[in-house]
Amino acid sequence: MNSERGSDRGRISAFLDAQAAEAGAARNTLLAYGRDLRDFTDWLAARNESLQTVLREGIEDYLSYCDAQGLSRATRARRLSAIRQLMRFSLEEGWREDDPAGRISGPGRSQRLPKTLDRAEMQAMLDALPRIGRNETERARNLALFELIYATGMRVSELVSLPAGTCRGDPVLLLIRGKGGKERMVPLSDPARQALAAWLKRRDNAPAESPLGRLVAGKGARWLFPAASREGHMTRQAMNNLLSQLAIAAGIDPARVSPHVIRHAFATHLLEGGADLRAIQTLLGHADLGTTEIYTHVMDTRMRDLVLNHHPLANSRRNGKE
Repeated sequence: MNSERGSDRGRISAFLDAQAAEAGAARNTLLAYGRDLRDFTDWLAARNESLQTVLREGIEDYLSYCDAQGLSRATRARRLSAIRQLMRFSLEEGWREDDPAGRISGPGRSQRLPKTLDRAEMQAMLDALPRIGRNETERARNLALFELIYATGMRVSELVSLPAGTCRGDPVLLLIRGKGGKERMVPLSDPARQALAAWLKRRDNAPAESPLGRLVAGKGARWLFPAASREGHMTRQAMNNLLSQLAIAAGIDPARVSPHVIRHAFATHLLEGGADLRAIQTLLGHADLGTTEIYTHVMDTRMRDLVLNHHPLANSRRNGKE
């Protein structure tokens, strides 16, 4: 089996090269995948198995072994994600004729439900926007920020570092550069397009002697949301502060609101509206569907509460009636 073990190492290297070249995976992600997959193939070799011969039961046995070793749920979920992607790659490359990892559930994901906001709370924050900002220019910027993050589900780092050039021409689709430089296209809603156009007009026509005009003429020239920061664009901390102000104005506990919570709200509300899980995966820029599947658990919880609280027989049974 030494030759098989060597072949497995070669397949892992080919997979990591493809992840770097095609998926734009970040260096830290590639290092983690490499460690996880080498541990998996070492375990397989000890059982006289390889990536070409392992079955679903073997992968499940490996995950049980990881559990017995005391590895955290997060680590086991990451290892399964790496194995899933490698097996899918093996199928695409013709190394295997099946995908034994495709239907294996992740360990303990349902116990870590993402925090989110309901639609009424999001509308309350939108309604509060006119009360946040010292002048019309700031209010136009704030509206564009909020509409864009909720309409696209962008990560806060992606939002604040949007180049102005990618947003011109009233785009229907916006090009987002995500983790590891991986790019994806996300559609813009009509309100988001209108808010974006209004902000761009104010940004581009800011008087040269105004604070915004000086930012646009300096390091902020490239960015949609210029700011007096080291990078020249708005910081994540500034976006967090804006959302905290919005939450307070909307009567929501600011501890419940963050850019990542808005991202969760975007995905959850799409799923509630009937969107396909793989479409949401693409919009969020998740490398693995298993990461997106957490939103099905949010829906399961909401569906259960809906039935228990609103089904006509639920109350009668609760009161002991038939």
